Amino acid sequence: VQLQASGGGLAQAGGSRNLSCSFSGTFNGFTSFFYGIGWYRQAPGKHREEVSCFSSADLSTYYSGSVKGRFTISRGAAVNTVVLQMESLKPEDSAVYYCAFGPSVIQSNLANQAAYAYWGQGTLVTVSS
Repeated sequence: VQLQASGGGLAQAGGSRNLSCSFSGTFNGFTSFFYGIGWYRQAPGKHREEVSCFSSADLSTYYSGSVKGRFTISRGAAVNTVVLQMESLKPEDSAVYYCAFGPSVIQSNLANQAAYAYWGQGTLVTVSS
């Protein structure tokens, strides 16, 4: 499975930005009809943390406390795309954002990094104050 995260860039505090994760390929030779997409981020000097996750199996979503109410994860208009809409951005949202793919993600393991077997390269988001 290959993933491509895009949409990063510079934003002002209070502004918005949309990240897109597109994915393709197969898992163990089979097309994964159900999947989980997780958005994670890592700021300089900090551990990677979960931001928001989505499962196509049960349509469950997860948001970390720091982004709940400001970020929205959803399927994109294009096939095999998941979008992270980020609003009311804060300087502390600045980080490299990664999207990850998991073939067996449901609500119970939605935010568990170990559930995501494939990771994209990341896209940098910088929020200025």
